Amino acid sequence: MISLLPDLINPITMTTRRLFFVRDDNYWGKALWGKLPAPKYLTHVIYENNAAGDTAFKSGEVDVSQQFITNVQKLWEQDGLPISTYIDEAPYGVCATMPTAFFNVEKPGLDRKEVRKAIAMAVDYDQIIASAMSNQSPSFKDVPRSIMNPTSGEQALVNQDALKDYQFTGNDVEGAKALLDKAGIVDKDGDGIREIDGKNLTFKAECPDGWTDWNASLEIVAAAGSKIGIGIETYFPDANTFYDDMTTRKFDICMWNPPAASVANPWGRAMAFMSTDYANLKVNWTGNYGGYINEDANNLLKKIPLETNKDTLKEYYTELSRIYLDEVPSFSLMYRPMLFHAVNESVWTGFPQLDDGDNIPPTDCTDGYGIAALYKLVNVK
Repeated sequence: MISLLPDLINPITMTTRRLFFVRDDNYWGKALWGKLPAPKYLTHVIYENNAAGDTAFKSGEVDVSQQFITNVQKLWEQDGLPISTYIDEAPYGVCATMPTAFFNVEKPGLDRKEVRKAIAMAVDYDQIIASAMSNQSPSFKDVPRSIMNPTSGEQALVNQDALKDYQFTGNDVEGAKALLDKAGIVDKDGDGIREIDGKNLTFKAECPDGWTDWNASLEIVAAAGSKIGIGIETYFPDANTFYDDMTTRKFDICMWNPPAASVANPWGRAMAFMSTDYANLKVNWTGNYGGYINEDANNLLKKIPLETNKDTLKEYYTELSRIYLDEVPSFSLMYRPMLFHAVNESVWTGFPQLDDGDNIPPTDCTDGYGIAALYKLVNVK
C-alpha cells in the first residue's frame, strides 16, 4: 500500500480521510495505460502533527509524503535513507503557491497602508526561507514580487520593470521606519510602540498550531514588528478555531495560501488577493480575507476573463500587481511548492522526478495526471 500525508483530495474517491484504489475494478486505468496500477490500495493516514508524520515517513510506514520536511536533503545526505524528492536540489519541488499574511483592513491601524507596507518591508524573508523553509523556496530577490507565482508561465504575464518602484525584498527596517515617520505614525509616549490617535499599534498574527514552518514564519514577522515600533504577538490556535477566525474576519493578521497552479490562475489568485466579491462574504473561505476593497482592481478583475489579447492581459496583470504592491492588503512570505513530494523507496520505486522524461507532475500519485505514477511503480521487495 501507499500512504499519503495529509489533507489531500483524491480524484477518484473525493475524500480526504482514507483513499481506496481497487486494482481489479480500475476499468478506465486499463483503458488509458493498458494495465493495472502497481499498488492495489492507497491509504491516507492522518497524523497529529508534522513531527508524527516525519517519524512515520522516515521509518518507511509512509511511501509518499506531501507535508513540509525541514532540511529534507539531510534524510539522504546524512541519514542515508532511501528518500528522494521531485527535484534533487533546492527548492526540491515546483514552487507554485505563495503562503501569504492577510491584513484585516478594518482594524484600526491596519486600515492605513503605511502600516501594512512598513510591516511587509521590515520582514526578513531571507531568514524565513533559510530557517522556516530550510531553503525550499526561491527568494524575492531571485523572483521579484507581483501577484504571480515564480513559474515561467506566470512570470511572463507581468512587466517587472514597471513594478520596480513598488517591490520590496525585506529586512528594510530603516526604510519602514522612514515610511511610518513620514506618515506621522510615531511613538509619542516613549513606550517603544507607535500610536495612531493615541492608541498603540499592537496586533496578533495567527495560523494553526503545529504548522511548524508557518509558525516560524510568523515569529519572524513578529520580530520585524518589534524593530519598527509595532507590537505583533503570534497566536497559534487549533485549526478549527483558526478557520473560524479567518473566515469570519476575527483576526488582525492571518496566514493562508492563495490559489496555486490551475487553469484559472493567475486570475483566481488575483481574485483571492483583491476581489470585493469575496470581501463582502459573511463567511469567507475563498480569499481576500481581510476585506480589502479597491474599485480599480475590481474593474481589472472583471475585464481579464473576457480579454484574449496577450499584450493587454499583461498590462492588466501588471497594473493589478502595482495596486497590490502599493496598497499591500496582504503580502506573501515565501514561494512554496503547491504540494511537497518526498518519497521513501524502501517498498516502491519508480516515482516521478523532474527530468525522468515521463512528465508526470509531483502530485503524490493521486491528483490529475499524477495518477500516472501508479502505473510506473515497481515493488522492490
